[in-house]
Amino acid sequence: MKTVDGSPLISLRRGDITQVDDVDAIVNAANSTLLGGGGVDGAIHRAAGPDLLAECRTLGGCQTGDTKLTGGHDLPVPYVLHTVGPIWSAHADEAGRARRDAELASCYRRCLEVTHEHDLHRLAFPSISTGAYRFPLDRAARIAIASLRESAARLGGRWELRLVLFDDEALAAYGKALEGRRDDAPL
Repeated sequence: MKTVDGSPLISLRRGDITQVDDVDAIVNAANSTLLGGGGVDGAIHRAAGPDLLAECRTLGGCQTGDTKLTGGHDLPVPYVLHTVGPIWSAHADEAGRARRDAELASCYRRCLEVTHEHDLHRLAFPSISTGAYRFPLDRAARIAIASLRESAARLGGRWELRLVLFDDEALAAYGKALEGRRDDAPL
C-alpha cells in the first residue's frame, strides 16, 4: 500500500472495484446518461442490480466533470458516486487538452465535495477516463493524485482515498504519480 503524509491517506490497490466493501462509497466512471455502459460503469451497474438503474433514471444525467450520489443497492458499499470523465482527443489543441485536464480534475474534486457534504470520507476510485475515453494513463494519474490531494486539503477532515486499479500498467502509473515521478524524469 502506498500512502502520503497522513492527510489525506491515499492508497493504491489492484482489483475489482465492485468487490470493495470497506469504504463509504465507490466511484463509477459513468457516461453522461448515468444509465450504464461498458467497462467500470457496466460492471458497477451489473453488480448493483436493477434498482441502481432505476435510481439513476431519476437523476436526469450528469455533465462532464460533475458527480451525482446514489445508493449502493446490491453492492457491498452504501453509496455510489457517478462521475463523468472527459473523452480524450489526440487531435485536440493545447486549449482542448487543458479543458479535458480541468474536467478530469473536476471529477475527483466533485466526488470529494459531494461526499464531504454527506460526511462520507472513505472512497474508492477507478482510473477515470482511461478506458474507452482514451485519456493518457500517466497524465490521468498525475491529475487524479494532484486533484485528490488539493481537494482533501481544502475540504479538511480525515480522508481515506483508495485507487482500485484494473491492471499492473495502471498500478505503475498511479504509483509514479503518488511518488511525484514522471516518465520524463529520472527515477
